[in-house]
Amino acid sequence: MGKVLAINVGKVRGIEKTSVDSIKIIEGWGLEGDAHGGDWDRQVSIFPIEALEKVPADKKDEVLQGGFSENIVISGIPLEDLAVDKIVKIGEAQIKIIYIGKDQLKNDGRHYIVSREGRFGRVVSGGKANVGDDAELVSE
Repeated sequence: MGKVLAINVGKVRGIEKTSVDSIKIIEGWGLEGDAHGGDWDRQVSIFPIEALEKVPADKKDEVLQGGFSENIVISGIPLEDLAVDKIVKIGEAQIKIIYIGKDQLKNDGRHYIVSREGRFGRVVSGGKANVGDDAELVSE
C-alpha cells in the first residue's frame, strides 16, 4: 500500500500548482478548483515518486527543481503496477488510469519525467483526499 505525499492544484493551466493539505475530488470532473478538471480523460495527474529513479543523472537537479506539474504525488506502489486501466484509490476517491505520459515528451524541468511517467486519468468515484492518506490499487 502506498501513501499520498502531496496534493497540488492550479487555478490556471501552465503555471506552477499550489500545494494543499486536502482536496475534494469530484466524480467525472477532477480536483475541485483545478484548471484541468472537466469532462475529458486527463482530469487528474498522478506522479509516482519512484519514477524519479528513471531520471538520467544529468537531468536530476533540473527535474527536482522544476516545480509541481502534477495533482497528486504518491509513493509505495511499484511503477509497473500503475498501468493503464488500473484504478487507484486516493483517500476516498478512485481514479482510473487512462494514460502513462504524454504524446509530446518535454525535455526540461519537472515536466521531463511527468511527460514520461505521469499517470493521467478520470475520476470514477469522488471523495475527499488528504496528504498522508493511503494510495492503493483497487482493481486488477
